[in-house]
Amino acid sequence: FSSSSPSIPHPPLHHLPLSVACNDLVASGSDRKPNALVQVAVIDPHKRHLVSHACTEIVEANKDPLFLTGVTFPSEYPASPETLVKLTVYDAKDKSQESVSKQLCVCWTSFLGSATFSVGNLLRAKDERLTLSLRTSDGVCAGGTVVVSRLKMGEMEEVDVDHITTEIPSHKESPVFKNPICKVYRFQTVDSKWMLVREQMEECTLSFSIPKQLLSLYIHEDMSRVQDLRELGELSPHWDNLRKEVMTRYGGIVNSFQETLAELDKITGRSFKPSCCKTQKSLEFIPINLHTQRMRVTCPRKTDAFYDVVTVGAPAAHFQGFKCGGLQRLLSRYEAEKKSTAYQCIYYSPEHTAKAQEVLSTMSLLQPLITSLADRLLQAAQEHSSPGLRDALKNLSDKTEQFVHTLKDELVKSALLALHAARPGYVSKNQQQTPHQDSIPHHKEYDEEEWDRVWANVAKCLNCVIAMVDKLQEEDNSNQEPAPEQQLADVIISHNPGNWREQLCPLVTRLKECVMEVVEKAKRAMTFVLLQEAACSIPQGFLLQQRRDVVFSQALAALACGFVMRLYAGMQDQGFLRQLHLVGLVAQFESLLSTYSEEIGMLEDMDVGISDLKRVLFQITEAKSDDLSDLQPLVCGRRDHFTVEVPLPRLVFQTLPEEIKEGKPLRVFPVLFNVGINEQQTIAERFGDISLQERINQRNFETLEAYYKSLREKVPLECLPCFQTQTDIKELLETLGQNVVTKKRKNVEILWIAGTICRRLNGIRFTSCKSAKDRTSMSVTLEQCALLRDEHQLSKDFFIRALDCMRREGCRIENVQKNIRCRKYAFNMLQLMAFPKCYRPPEGTYGKVDS
Repeated sequence: FSSSSPSIPHPPLHHLPLSVACNDLVASGSDRKPNALVQVAVIDPHKRHLVSHACTEIVEANKDPLFLTGVTFPSEYPASPETLVKLTVYDAKDKSQESVSKQLCVCWTSFLGSATFSVGNLLRAKDERLTLSLRTSDGVCAGGTVVVSRLKMGEMEEVDVDHITTEIPSHKESPVFKNPICKVYRFQTVDSKWMLVREQMEECTLSFSIPKQLLSLYIHEDMSRVQDLRELGELSPHWDNLRKEVMTRYGGIVNSFQETLAELDKITGRSFKPSCCKTQKSLEFIPINLHTQRMRVTCPRKTDAFYDVVTVGAPAAHFQGFKCGGLQRLLSRYEAEKKSTAYQCIYYSPEHTAKAQEVLSTMSLLQPLITSLADRLLQAAQEHSSPGLRDALKNLSDKTEQFVHTLKDELVKSALLALHAARPGYVSKNQQQTPHQDSIPHHKEYDEEEWDRVWANVAKCLNCVIAMVDKLQEEDNSNQEPAPEQQLADVIISHNPGNWREQLCPLVTRLKECVMEVVEKAKRAMTFVLLQEAACSIPQGFLLQQRRDVVFSQALAALACGFVMRLYAGMQDQGFLRQLHLVGLVAQFESLLSTYSEEIGMLEDMDVGISDLKRVLFQITEAKSDDLSDLQPLVCGRRDHFTVEVPLPRLVFQTLPEEIKEGKPLRVFPVLFNVGINEQQTIAERFGDISLQERINQRNFETLEAYYKSLREKVPLECLPCFQTQTDIKELLETLGQNVVTKKRKNVEILWIAGTICRRLNGIRFTSCKSAKDRTSMSVTLEQCALLRDEHQLSKDFFIRALDCMRREGCRIENVQKNIRCRKYAFNMLQLMAFPKCYRPPEGTYGKVDS
């Protein structure tokens, strides 16, 4: 959170959060005390027009109201000291209308008076506080006053600012976050002091940039697959027809993805997809309503604290719909059906298909690396450098042995036999005993031992290279012994630097040729395996892969957003950075979807999408420059393995641990916990099936438990953050495990405990519902108030009031406004009756809306 620069005498308005209070208000026309609220408007001194901006909450029946909701201004408002701010005080007759509209209506409010001040006067005033008399529209004193004062993060009333630490990490520095919305509150603590709370919600440019990069990678991968199929060589008519059909399907997918990418390229300036666009075809790869939210807390004589969460609509194929379920159900049904249609092709299990993809991916990485290392070995020989020779040989040996190990697999061997049988004119052993009358040339019988010889030749060639290097170094060592001058001259002549390279070159060349021969054979074999998978998949498998691509794209955009946010927040925390490269981070997704109707399909999609994030690694790189374009995360890889590169400015990059600077891949452990809370979940619990939710929670609990075990073995627990509630993490895990297996309706404690564990483990928090708008808002605000209560001693008397403030006037109602242009949560009375009480919004903030 930025502060004003010393060189600017007057900070911009969005750096001027204000607190407002009133004294001696008089309700009109009765003896009752007023239900006061204050409307804030800005008057641009140049354009001379008034812009209605914000309202406080209503304080009921109080003539001296102290408003908890502070006033903040968007960043586009002018910073001129002549800018005028108008405060208008109203008496609310009907609280149910509050927050429905920014435009106050005379039918539910009465005017009590207004006051106007300039930004310059406020900044020049003692303690930056003004007490203003309220006046009527014609300038007559209306009775009562309004007190406005500037709130500062790091400064509290009656507190020495030297006791406050304001250097809180801020993701504002990252170039991927934009369009901030800020809200400020002040709440009372149990010891009657005041804490200052600031919410900041931002959009993320990765909402569009990550899916666009993925689409480009999908297109490249599928086009490469088509080329690999072409290079399989001549096939018998049956297999050739299947190949043509598969290539046509891939071509259709490529065309579809290219059209989507072209449509996305036309969109400029947008950085989030509103919930009303969730079923739009051209935006199906874009996550719904992706935002970051940070709560920053300033308390007397304590270091500022901040709490982050990423909110996003459930990663799911909303455009394709959920009539037949989601990915989990569709994939299970597809595997069963595929076995029954395997008569036209060779059935390979999902494990075999995954292995084939892994072999292809590993070969594509290792083959050019081995070639490069072999050339480096020859360069060291050319330079007659014994240390360089040893280092190059070690690296070459390691990668070549990894290469050989990858290919020493029965799948490759059996696939080569199957491919041989698919060639034109193949004759089996039984058929060879029968004379043939046709003129088709027949292939010789397949030599099953040929593959073993081919990949074994790689190991033999490597051993020859090792033996030659050992021989050269032994000779070099023996030549270091004292010798007569003539003998020394003979040695120099016979062992000049060029001889090392000359002796190694034939062996290294043979090694590279053997590696290439193996790659060509194995690539054809694995491509043939994938051809079987694709042939058995027509058309359902291709449609499922497209669906999976869509869901993964949304999930990865959210994960990348959360990773960048967490990285920037923890840049100065050495314990966090150590945990990051030694173990990795937990990414905990909280879901509020029901297990009924179309939402069970969304949950099935989301479950697969979050699980697929296990295939993602992160890598921190040094940016080419500090330009914003060079600081954008980049995605590389293919469907079975993606890496997200996060560039950092040079000065920031230099502060990182060596392991991270050297490019060590950083792991993320995604976990998903779901508890449905709406009326559809009530139906599912009473008359339907909640086994999907139970399986998801149990499986992900086991993942979280395994992560903690690994963390405890590799990282001192002192590296983890400190919290006031010092419940042992192990104890929290035990409680979570008990709740996961307990048969209890709408057991939201699962979500609360999982969220607490995630924060205690330095993890990344995500909250989702269908659109990340309504139920998500209830969850985020509840968690924020629970943190204020448990970590910052929020007074129990202020808990509900603080919760109502955040839900009425905070960032989440602004999120609703951004999505549907209406300040109402989309809940009806039936839904509210089904909600756990703490998830119900304040009166007047909900209603039936089109979302």
